[in-house]
Amino acid sequence: MNIDSEIAERVQKLEEKYKNSGQNLGSYLDGLLHQRYLTYWDYIHLDTLLSLQIPRTHFPDEEIFIMYHQITELYFKLIIHEQKQLIDDKLQNADFFTKKIHRINTYFKTLISSFEIMINGMDKEQFLQYRMSLLPASGFQSAQYRMIELYSTPLKNLVHHTVRDQFKDSENLEDQYENIYWKKGAVDTKTGEKTLTLKQFEYRYTPRFMRIANEVVNSSIYLKYLQLPDDVKANEKLIEAMRSLDVSANVHWPLMHMGSAYRYLKKEQGAVAATGGTNWRNYLPPSFQKIIFFPELWTAQEREDWGKQWVDHMFNPEK
Repeated sequence: MNIDSEIAERVQKLEEKYKNSGQNLGSYLDGLLHQRYLTYWDYIHLDTLLSLQIPRTHFPDEEIFIMYHQITELYFKLIIHEQKQLIDDKLQNADFFTKKIHRINTYFKTLISSFEIMINGMDKEQFLQYRMSLLPASGFQSAQYRMIELYSTPLKNLVHHTVRDQFKDSENLEDQYENIYWKKGAVDTKTGEKTLTLKQFEYRYTPRFMRIANEVVNSSIYLKYLQLPDDVKANEKLIEAMRSLDVSANVHWPLMHMGSAYRYLKKEQGAVAATGGTNWRNYLPPSFQKIIFFPELWTAQEREDWGKQWVDHMFNPEK
């Protein structure tokens, strides 16, 4: 039998590859011979994916709520995928760094624009009823988003702004974690005690968060940037991309949540408590938290005014 020369060349290369790894090419060819053709639905496990939406009530819009959060978590996973490549990078190349940050920005832009689904894509009356069947679960418990923060910047930059100055020179990650900003948003609005939502979250994820914090103590994305050669750090496209990421993650994304909270939880007299009892009015506004991943890329005035204009518009839309 005559074998095409290109096919023969490929077979020879495969034989060399498997020989060098101590494997037998014939066994792999047998496997290829008997293997079924791959289909799209098998490759992405479509049937499994479409079976993961399991509402707790009979309200139709609860399924929208579930799917949107599942999609969001997949985008978070994409962001973390890019972050890990940056953290592991040894080349210190501006193009590589910028490309990865641009990808992360693309994912955030998609998330931000898609939040319209949460703000106007569900019936308010349905939401206010089925949400009570979800207690004490809350979007506050998104561990992947907390991982994105830990991979982005040193833990001390995530300490609540009211005590952040106390941790400027601290190397104690446990103390920093105990004072992380988001814990302040999950205390009972009446008693000041930790909500069950927070207690569950801490019990489930604190070991993982602390492991990540220790792993990236010298290699978070911000520290990787600061370690770049001066000419690379000064790259305008890289700086622009990182500033865009900071605003997307720490201004626009929380403000989308503010918009959703106002849409569904605000009443003429006061406001409905958030799912799980989280204090959304004090927790979500970026100007209240002043979380900035890359502080060196902003002026002192920009840091002081962080998120202020957007929040002023949110609270005083007539201005």
